[in-house]
Amino acid sequence: MEVFYDYTGKTLRASLVGELDEDSAPAIRSSLDANISSGANRVILDMSRLAFMDSTGIGVLVGRYKKFCNKPVAFFIKEPNATVDKILRLSGIYSIMPKIETA
Repeated sequence: MEVFYDYTGKTLRASLVGELDEDSAPAIRSSLDANISSGANRVILDMSRLAFMDSTGIGVLVGRYKKFCNKPVAFFIKEPNATVDKILRLSGIYSIMPKIETA
């Protein structure tokens, strides 16, 4: 699992590549926290190259939301594949991290 970061102003795009599961979650959690803390107020989680995500991945997303919900940070999810999209829809994550088409 890798994450590639790109900043445009106060917008942070985090491109997730690989599988977000129990093995990769601790490193991804730490990496996201460090990058979000650097001053982003808008975070776009680009999932176009995320091949797989399990319930641990949902925990990573919800945890980031909870950690930063008292700060002015908005989260968005971009281009999950059909399998990941189904997991996200069933979890209800789109109510706190809306799905966007373009960013």
